[in-house]
Amino acid sequence: MDGDVLEDMISHENGALRERVADLEKKVAEQNDDIVCLRSALADIVRRMNAVEANKGASSSSHGSSTPRRTGDHMRSPAGGTNNRYGARDAHSSSNSYQGYRPSPRQPAAKPAAKSTPASMKKWSSSHEMNPPSGTLTPSRRNGSMSVTNLHDVSGRSSPSPYSRGRNSVSGSMSNLSDAGRKSPGASSASRGGAASPLRQFSSPVKGPAREPVFHADDGYLRMYLRGRALNMYAPSDLAEYDSSKALAPPAAKLKLEWVYGYRGRDCRSNLFLLPTGEMVFFVAAVVVLYNVDEQIQRHYLGHTDDVKCITLHPNKLLIATGQVAGIDRREKKMFNFDDDEQSVFLPHVRIWDSVSLHTLHVIGLGDFDRAVCCLSFSKADGGQYLCAVDEANEHVLTVWDWHKTDKGHKVAESKSSGDAVLGVEFHPVEKNSIITCGKGHINFWSIEGGNTLVKKMGVFDKQVERPKYVLCIAFDDRGNCLSGDSNGNIIVWAQGAQKIAKVVSGAHDGGIFSLCISNDGNLISGGGKDRTLVIWETEYFNKISSQEISENFGPIRTIALGKGNMILVGTTRNNIIQGTIDLKFSAIVQGHVDELWGLAVHPNHHQFLTCGYDKQIFLWDTLTHSTIWKKEIQDGAHTGCFHPNGNIVAIATLSARWMVIDMMTRETVAVHSDGNESLSCIVYSPDGRFIAIGSRDNCVYVYQVSDDGTKYNRIGRCTGHSSFVLHMDWSVDSQFLVTNSGDYEILFWSPAICRQVTQASAMRDVEWASQNCTLGFNVCGIWPEGSDGTDVNSCCRSHSGQLAATADDYGKVKLFTYPCNRPKSGFHVYGGHSSHVTNVQFLYNDMRLISTGGKDMSVMQWQVV
Repeated sequence: MDGDVLEDMISHENGALRERVADLEKKVAEQNDDIVCLRSALADIVRRMNAVEANKGASSSSHGSSTPRRTGDHMRSPAGGTNNRYGARDAHSSSNSYQGYRPSPRQPAAKPAAKSTPASMKKWSSSHEMNPPSGTLTPSRRNGSMSVTNLHDVSGRSSPSPYSRGRNSVSGSMSNLSDAGRKSPGASSASRGGAASPLRQFSSPVKGPAREPVFHADDGYLRMYLRGRALNMYAPSDLAEYDSSKALAPPAAKLKLEWVYGYRGRDCRSNLFLLPTGEMVFFVAAVVVLYNVDEQIQRHYLGHTDDVKCITLHPNKLLIATGQVAGIDRREKKMFNFDDDEQSVFLPHVRIWDSVSLHTLHVIGLGDFDRAVCCLSFSKADGGQYLCAVDEANEHVLTVWDWHKTDKGHKVAESKSSGDAVLGVEFHPVEKNSIITCGKGHINFWSIEGGNTLVKKMGVFDKQVERPKYVLCIAFDDRGNCLSGDSNGNIIVWAQGAQKIAKVVSGAHDGGIFSLCISNDGNLISGGGKDRTLVIWETEYFNKISSQEISENFGPIRTIALGKGNMILVGTTRNNIIQGTIDLKFSAIVQGHVDELWGLAVHPNHHQFLTCGYDKQIFLWDTLTHSTIWKKEIQDGAHTGCFHPNGNIVAIATLSARWMVIDMMTRETVAVHSDGNESLSCIVYSPDGRFIAIGSRDNCVYVYQVSDDGTKYNRIGRCTGHSSFVLHMDWSVDSQFLVTNSGDYEILFWSPAICRQVTQASAMRDVEWASQNCTLGFNVCGIWPEGSDGTDVNSCCRSHSGQLAATADDYGKVKLFTYPCNRPKSGFHVYGGHSSHVTNVQFLYNDMRLISTGGKDMSVMQWQVV
């Protein structure tokens, strides 16, 4: 009897003790949350103070001196620099300046740039030194951006688009995309380019030395060579003291990334988070965007060199880890004489950075990953000491890193994960050293044993449920149970500490479940792909609380994140981010294209621009509100567009030989025409609005007369004479002449009113052109890298003031030149951010901003001219 009483007392005391321990754990968790909020509030205050100081500094510098800064000022280093070895630079700037030694002959000579320091350079804000080629580089640093003295960039790169590849063909047909004979260091099997390029210059793998351009003073033309073909470019007759061997200085103006339009939801998962400061973080191309929706402010982390593929948030909510793809294929490295540091620029790796300062803290895994880092997760139970990553190679190697140790981190353990795709990885929030991965046909439970060994146990699908083709996502409830969503539409609860199924919610969605998220009140939010439905479940008996179907315009659900209050953030496969609640309607806060993007047109007198792509979507954007004014879906993929001079009409050229005219106010199609049987590559109105010219891949230019304020079109004729597809066109200021470039580097002149070619090119040397869309011409001969094969530059434009020129190239770079850029060796500023080939650039009507479009990365970037 006494024994029973004693046992009851012990049992009662144990129960009371467990309750007190649980209560203490709850209080500790609440205090941790409070600490995180305090840290975040402090971080937000620091960020705002930095922004205010930066604005004050900018305003004082702008008012303090009316004299433009000399080019040589670029060569001074700041008083304080960072000792962080890998890219702890100001991530707001991704600019490299390539400077020549003399300005344009039409300007007074400036003093030569400062002499170079000893032959060493800092890479990625690194203290590591390497020796560049003799006489090639003179790097210095100012305000966090790298400046390099160079005569020109000689690296080469191929575009994955038929409009910039294989242009040696003399027919208008599509060329083979795998032109291996002229692959460059920047080319890879994935989309290329990124936030920064290696500063050392690489030789293009072209057999034999490149032929130097020669200026023939007697006849007044410059002869330069592209892919072995001689091009004669006639100089204006009033040009004096021209020396083609002297370099042209880069412009005093620079670009600053102001806004990024787009989101990568089409093929990436778990890439949307809300920071306690109110900023949501996501990525597109090589840029990680921190976007405060309420304040309409974007900040950008620009440390990556190629496509960002995954992202994860540290438990302290301040640190962020992002992983990228490889910028160069391993088999291509053998073609070039890279040293180890240069190769590391292109390797896939993980960057851990501070979300307040945007400074890189650690670069992990250089040389350890093969293709790309596809999944990331910080440990939770120990406060984020470890980071796990999954390589997208054939064996999907799982690695665990003690990222605090050294700048490169310390690899704790690694193991081959699966021969099939791995779609997600998460550390267990309660159990230390426990990791779960999921993917094609599997869910695996890993444990770190002995401090350096990964042990895998496979999840067992028993008779309760059929093994799914894909386990698409995982999450954890408040009790530490693992929840998974699969391609069969089932939600499975895995018992804690075991690899067995505890509960199955069959048919939770019609089709695959792409995302699971635990709400602040402990309920489960699931997102379906096929059914586009958000469902809220209670997690004890899995009764459905509420649901809402997402509009078809937004697309299937890709990822779910918690927003402010009871708001829910949803990323979709159509590259949209939407916000709302289950009870209220969802609205788009980020929109973007979902297929290759080439078309760009700027409004002639408003802060607006239009984009059109292969996804059959047309967007009209406002650069002041950073929002979509309207969008329209058409029947065919679009390649290019242009505004009528009155700004009320826009013409769109498609991939199906059709072109259409759309009223800007009503969005109605007012005219549709078809020319030839090939896709159209360029379309331009004349300055007076009386003509429109359409360039086609059938090697012809079609000319129409325009009347009734751009609503009526009568075909005048067809200009024939090119031996390859037409790429670019420009009208003369008086609308009397037309100049065109083709895929085989021809420069032809036309009288469009009679559709006749002007065969004497020298007679056109003094014609004033209304624009500079053509990439071949005397005034833009300096935009071509040395040894170029003629496909490196996809687009160029001239500012309306006539002082600047910008280019879009196959390296994922936007370059800014002085105009006229009429020296073969011309200095420029280069800016990264795009991960694919940049397809188009255009200045706004007032030259205050520049817009660039990415091809495969489908992003649009807005740059401020400063």
